[in-house]
Amino acid sequence: MLSLWQIILVTILTAICMEGVAWFTHKYIMHGFLWFLHKSHHTNHNHVLEVNDVFAIVFSIQSMTMIVVGVEYPEWNILFALGAGIALYGIMYAIFHDILTHNRIPFLKIKIKNSYLKRIVRAHGVHHRSHKKDDSEAFGFLYAPKKYDKNN
Repeated sequence: MLSLWQIILVTILTAICMEGVAWFTHKYIMHGFLWFLHKSHHTNHNHVLEVNDVFAIVFSIQSMTMIVVGVEYPEWNILFALGAGIALYGIMYAIFHDILTHNRIPFLKIKIKNSYLKRIVRAHGVHHRSHKKDDSEAFGFLYAPKKYDKNN
């Protein structure tokens, strides 16, 4: 059983590691054998939801299940920490990707001034230049290399 500080540490480390999981999933699964689901995210449409949102549902179900099991069975509280880390990453993803990058909540017009956030948005814009399965780059969501700075 983890102490409170260990739970906090595992939660934070899980949220950080989720960027790698998301990058791998995005590059090799979404742009791989599950392209038929992700393709909706690379097409222009005026729908609020897209088929691609199924990925958020899958990660949410995993996270919620781990949190519930970790709470119900205290000896498995590491599952709570892992689920909370996945949820924390999901919240950050929703804010940066869905709200700031894709403006999926139209009444929240947020002007981005932070250079790092601008880099993330720019990298994702580069990713979306391609509407094909095999012709994309910049698969991360919360990390973008310096090459996506405006000056480069």
